[in-house]
Amino acid sequence: MRFSEQWAQQQDRPDTAAVDVLVPTCNRPAELAVTLAGLAAQQEPAFAVVVSDQSAGQPAWEHPAVAAMVRVLEAQGRQVTLLRHLPRQGLAEHRQFLLNQSTADQCLFLDDDVWLEPGALARLSQALDELQCGFVGMAPQGLSFLDDRRPEQTANFQAWDGPVTPEHVRPGTLEFEQWPLHNAANLSHLSAELSLKPGQWVPYHVAWLGGCVLYRREALNDAGGFRFWTSLPAGHAGEDVVAQWQVMERNGGAGILPSGAVHLEAPTTVTDRAVEAYDVVLGQESVRGT
Repeated sequence: MRFSEQWAQQQDRPDTAAVDVLVPTCNRPAELAVTLAGLAAQQEPAFAVVVSDQSAGQPAWEHPAVAAMVRVLEAQGRQVTLLRHLPRQGLAEHRQFLLNQSTADQCLFLDDDVWLEPGALARLSQALDELQCGFVGMAPQGLSFLDDRRPEQTANFQAWDGPVTPEHVRPGTLEFEQWPLHNAANLSHLSAELSLKPGQWVPYHVAWLGGCVLYRREALNDAGGFRFWTSLPAGHAGEDVVAQWQVMERNGGAGILPSGAVHLEAPTTVTDRAVEAYDVVLGQESVRGT
């Protein structure tokens, strides 16, 4: 990473990326600028950024704030790739398009409304290296809920004791009932209750994670990635749930405390949630007997 005293020096080729940060975006230039600012605060490991924009009208990177953050990342020595990907064919197709752009061993799917605290990417990458599972993630926290404690939603918290191993999660299983852990600011409250110290992190069981998930790219591809998009209508939700469950069954997955991811709490751009992806994709697999 190049610091400010080096920004005006002749640029060398960017370091080989250990992580590709994959950012899908649509009609959110202000939020995207904040997301990129969070990335600009990360030092290690070496990473590249791919932004795929499905905005109506001008692409987000023509907004001055986004353009400024792209320039900062490039001045730091990061490779930034800006792509337009239209027409919109659904969330799963967009994620598969981004995955197809990735070449690094690790790829972080980072939503365009999530800010990362400094050091968060390094913590995620270290956890993935040490745990050797399929993915790790930080569920974004809504900091407007810091005074809203929900012990009934955190009661199912379970730290991993030993290696992260494969799990089978479906509606109706005990594992599925862990989903409320990621509501509001629950993980921030759990981190405080565990008295975690700077640099300390704890892996825990998840039903799934949204917004900030670091995969071993090979594990995600081997599990099928998001190629199931062809079986879904454009209006769907839960594509990340399907991909993670398929990875978890092969390689396991874990959440990481503390979560250094902050949800910007902007209105959703996903307004058509008529179809839950796992109802279609995993329902079809059940019929096939796989």
